Formats: sequence, structure tokens, C-alpha cells
Amino acid sequence: MLYPARSEATSSVRWNPRGARVTAVDPDTATHSAGSSVMGTARALVALTKPRIIELLLVTTLPTMFLAAGGLPPLNTVLITLAGGALAAGGANTLNQFIDRDIDVLMQRTGRRPLVTGEITPLVALIWGLFLSVLSVALLWVAVNPLSGILAGAAILFYVIVYTLMLKRRTPQNIVWGGAAGCFPVLIGWAAVTGSLSWAPAVLFLIVFLWTPPHYWPLALRYVDDYAAAGVPMLPVVADVSTVVRQILIYSWAMVAASLLLIPVAGTGWVYGVAAVVLGAWFLREAYALKSRVDKGDADVKAMRLFHGSITYLSLLFLAVAVDPFLF
Repeated sequence: MLYPARSEATSSVRWNPRGARVTAVDPDTATHSAGSSVMGTARALVALTKPRIIELLLVTTLPTMFLAAGGLPPLNTVLITLAGGALAAGGANTLNQFIDRDIDVLMQRTGRRPLVTGEITPLVALIWGLFLSVLSVALLWVAVNPLSGILAGAAILFYVIVYTLMLKRRTPQNIVWGGAAGCFPVLIGWAAVTGSLSWAPAVLFLIVFLWTPPHYWPLALRYVDDYAAAGVPMLPVVADVSTVVRQILIYSWAMVAASLLLIPVAGTGWVYGVAAVVLGAWFLREAYALKSRVDKGDADVKAMRLFHGSITYLSLLFLAVAVDPFLF
């Protein structure tokens, strides 16, 4: 089933974080107020890059570089790769908000983004996103190696074109396949160190790919009304809660299996092995706890508990990836 994109309106109503209805600024005609400051604009430009998402992406990049090097990679390679990865993610996130400005204005969760509030105009956001994207590819290509630059460019194009433009508003599988864009940092990190790819980064890619649905669907459960109002067919919008939870369990089991697959493929030691087993068991326990709350018909299923737990899981798992080469 196709879900057409919403047309942009000259005025609309959105929800502020306290739940009060306020008139939103039209993101296409918004201009900076006379009192806007350089610092305010700078903060808005940074906000467009979604710094918290960038942090999570870098959490997977650095440990992958340690694993690829079997220890400490060259410091300059690490710093440039992290900088290039941050620029790539920031550029992709900015272009995502530029494209989604018509639906962001309708959602409580996105109601304070700079393009919604009028702190940044669409033209500025477009230029900023393209600048960061091109700079990231050029930096990695020239200062690290061409393969890392190519992968960064592929990640940006996949997130902007495949996920944002092609999948997000058309299919409940949007976050499943679109989430692959968030898996590219492990490939970039590996390529930065080795200049090539192998089965080990492919398994790391698979772990993050399978982690994305049980990470994002709890968030979509929390904001299901937002997505429904914006016409975005996230799985919780088009399926009942029980179906969503069953899908979360399927992907959770597959994710844990993939995390264990890394042991023979990458030749990891006991540190990663223990961490993968313990963290996997803990994640599955949280996923089944969510199912139990849903089965009991609890009004508040506390889906965000699994959302936050998934971030902890991925961070600790990749911490084990980083530490393992030094203790094995």
C-alpha cells in the first residue's frame, strides 16, 4: 500500500512539548527574526545534524577500527575517520529534515526542530546538508582512502534517497530496510584501517541492521499518534501492538544470533564472547518483558524502556568489541 506524501500547508497546528496546541511557522516561508543571533543560528545548524544520533553512530565506528587493527590504529586515521563519519551523518540528518519538514510540523516529537520553528530556512538547511555531505566524502577520500569516502557517500545517498524519499512514507518496512544506512559506519571504520572489506565488518553490519527494528519500533509505539497524524506508516500505525511486539522478538533473536556469529568470523576472544551472551540474554529478557506487559493488556506498556535499553545494549556490545583485541 502506498502512502502519499502530505502536501505542504501555509499554516498548520502542531503540539509543543507540553501538549498545548500552537500555530506552527510555515517552514517554506519562515525567515529569521530580527533578534536572531549568530550563536542562535549556530545552535540551530548543529541541531539539524542530530548530534545524539551522530554519537551513537560513532560508538560503532571506533570499536570496529580497533577490531580491524587488532589493537590501536594510527591516531590520525582514527580522528579523521570519526570527523568524516560525523560530517556524513550530520549532512544526511540535515537533508532528512529538509525533506521531512512538511511532516515534522505535524508531530509532537519533532515540533521543536529548527525548520519547524523557523530558526533556519529550508534553503539554508539544504545548503548546509549538501556542504557537510560533500565535505565528509572529500575528507575521507583524500585523507584516509577512497573506499571509506565511497562508503560515506553511499550511506548518505541511502539514507536520503532510499529511506527518506522512497521508503519512509510508503511502507511499514521503512525502518527495516532504511535502517541499513545506520550500519555503514562499521564498514567505513573497517575500510579506513584496512583499505578493504571482509566478512567481519559484514557481520557487524548485520548486527546493527537487525538491532534497528527492536530499537526503533518501541519509539514508534510511544509516538504512534504522531506518525499516524503525519501519514507515516510505521509498523505500529498499521499493525496492532501484539504484532509489533512479535516482530521485535523475531529481530531480537536474530540480532543476538548475529552477535554470536562474530566470534568465529572475527576470531574474538572471551571478553567479547561473554559480553555477547550476557547482553543478548538481558536484551531478550527486556523484549519478553515488553511482550508480557502487552499480553496483560497494561495501559502503559513502557515501550521506551526497551528503546533506551537497546542503546545501552549496542554501546556495551561495541565496547566489548573495542576492548577484546587488547585482552585476547
